[in-house]
Amino acid sequence: MLPIELQRSAHRFLETLPPKQFRQVVRKVFALADDPVPPDSQLLKGYPFRRADVGEYRIIYDLTGVGLRIVLIGKRNDDEAYRRLQRRV
Repeated sequence: MLPIELQRSAHRFLETLPPKQFRQVVRKVFALADDPVPPDSQLLKGYPFRRADVGEYRIIYDLTGVGLRIVLIGKRNDDEAYRRLQRRV
């Protein structure tokens, strides 16, 4: 299992989730730590990040030399996550 690093924005987003969705997202994050490139993840075009979906949420992450870095978590059907990503890069 890879060590997990949550960026501040991902941590803040997790704090706002209802308990059921929180468990779903956290379970997926731990699954990504076990298998960082599952078949349902995709490489983002134009970015060095990957994305994975869980329920109605999207996890944007990358693999660093030491582990798994969760860059952003956001709504899946909303472009706000990608707008926030563009502001970060």
